[in-house]
Amino acid sequence: MDKNKKSEEFYKKLKSQLQDTALWPTEYLYKFIVDSDPSKIEQIKSLFNHLGAVINTRPSKNGKYTSVSVNVRMKNPDEVIAKYKEVGEKVEGVISL
Repeated sequence: MDKNKKSEEFYKKLKSQLQDTALWPTEYLYKFIVDSDPSKIEQIKSLFNHLGAVINTRPSKNGKYTSVSVNVRMKNPDEVIAKYKEVGEKVEGVISL
């Protein structure tokens, strides 16, 4: 199975779970892991900065990676998924949790 098919199935399942577990609009917590490169952290921040998000960063124990948590009010599951895809496309090497 190719990567695109896997990711589409993942997002379809995520959308279903989000619809079943939340009343929209709602606060949503994104978690990302990136190399501890300030430009990558800034890229993630810039993708959320116009949404009134609360963003926290925490370096890993050895400092090689940084966890970026983004708490933001989203309108619906489609908006949540679109933002995951946008971050995945624009920030090289990001891991979405």
